Amino acid sequence: MEIEGLLIKAKAASHELALVSDEQKKEILLKVADAIVGNKELLLRENAKDLERMDRQNPLYDRLQLTEKRLEDIASDMRHVAALESPLGKTLRQSTLPNGLRLRRISVPFGVIGVVYEARPNVTYDVFSLCFKTGNACVLKGGKDADDSNRAGVALIKNILREYGLEEAIQLLPATHEATGEMLAAVGYIDLCIPRGSKRLITFVRDTAKVPVIETGAGVVNTYLDKDADIEMATAIVCNAKTRRVSVCNALDCLIVNAQQLTNINKVCKPLAEKNVIIYADERAFKALDGSYPETLLQHATEESFGTEFMDYKMAIKTVDNLAEALDHINRYGSGHSESIITSDESVARQFQQRVDAACVYWNAPTSFTDGAQFGLGAEIGISTQKLGARGPMGLEEITTYKWLIEGEGQVRA
Repeated sequence: MEIEGLLIKAKAASHELALVSDEQKKEILLKVADAIVGNKELLLRENAKDLERMDRQNPLYDRLQLTEKRLEDIASDMRHVAALESPLGKTLRQSTLPNGLRLRRISVPFGVIGVVYEARPNVTYDVFSLCFKTGNACVLKGGKDADDSNRAGVALIKNILREYGLEEAIQLLPATHEATGEMLAAVGYIDLCIPRGSKRLITFVRDTAKVPVIETGAGVVNTYLDKDADIEMATAIVCNAKTRRVSVCNALDCLIVNAQQLTNINKVCKPLAEKNVIIYADERAFKALDGSYPETLLQHATEESFGTEFMDYKMAIKTVDNLAEALDHINRYGSGHSESIITSDESVARQFQQRVDAACVYWNAPTSFTDGAQFGLGAEIGISTQKLGARGPMGLEEITTYKWLIEGEGQVRA
């Protein structure tokens, strides 16, 4: 009954949000952003409680950790969202029928958006800012690993919303499996559910939910080093894609190397050795790296090495003889998230971009840019790998739907 009560409050709040102007939404979001910066010590103290319960060697530790810089970035993203043009009330299509009826299709909120996520306290703020800007109430179901961080964040947001009588526009459910089950079955309360987390979590939500779901798939990310790649550029791109933040879904998992570049693979991988990245190399790549890459960090690849989202200082290397083999590898092991090619041959790059089936396809840039804020969306509520509806980083427009407005002068249908 406790959870149903929270869902009822969120549904009621979604109707109240329809009366809030965009100027007032902007004012509220800016106040929340200021409160995040002004309460950094409190938020970091609560986050420290969560960190104490997690092993530092756990790949999720980095995602769980908040720092002063990360809180400032979260506040900055919220200010960016506040300043963006509202996606609501836009005329998406209009026409007049032969009988004189005037039709308009306009953008509107979904209503209540539920998000299930794991050890990612930044999601609390990103989801709120995007949902609030688009007139959606949000129901959050975080993981137990980040429960203290999430509760502190939601309490801070509610304190600001309370000034405007809108505190029920954000709800945080208990960090239990039972709460997840109730959210996924909350037909009539939850209009859309978005899972953020591991492949296991996403699969569970997709297979269990009775409410509509947008699937944010796991990121098994590949980069193809073409025979005509600039090696200086490739070295920087590969290192950034792999080591910038290893725990995020856009981090590089497999470097696909054209056999003609094996003579340069030592140079490309040298920065990875300095970061203690373990490499699982196929036979040809292993032979090329043996003796130059640290012995303790170089291992033979197995079938399981490919198609794995490592979320750690680990990377696979696959050697191919041409573009076709690289594409075959991506089609077999990729997850449809982000893929990249490094080459100076534009025709090869265009073939790669045309033939790779992924939400984001890069040419001479690291996949680390797959991010809502980097794409100018202010923040993101998730990165969709499905093809029906939203695909790629999901910002404001992706969490709106539409309705038809029809106007007449008494026409009746024959």
